[in-house]
Amino acid sequence: MSGQAVFQIDKADNVATALEDLEPGTAAVHGDPVQETITVAEEIPTGHKLALCNIANGETIVKYGVVIGCATKDISIGQWVHLHNMKSLYDARSSSLDVVTGAPTDTHYE
Repeated sequence: MSGQAVFQIDKADNVATALEDLEPGTAAVHGDPVQETITVAEEIPTGHKLALCNIANGETIVKYGVVIGCATKDISIGQWVHLHNMKSLYDARSSSLDVVTGAPTDTHYE
């Protein structure tokens, strides 16, 4: 797909935000980019994060120039960064939320 775009907020960020639904292929990096383009490795929804570099399990996720979370498994460049492979350092429940809906999976209703 041509014309795809992501936004890197700060040069220190290791993730960028998808400006549209992304498909595997090349995307332009806007904002304060370290690189002009990136190869998208998988489908990523609008508004979600994309790894700008390889991020090892336990390493921090940086957005806005600040640490927002840490990787819970290895994340390769161009992959989707979300609840399935990172956890928030601000919200202890983030790792128990459904990846698609964001609904808590640790609460059961009868």
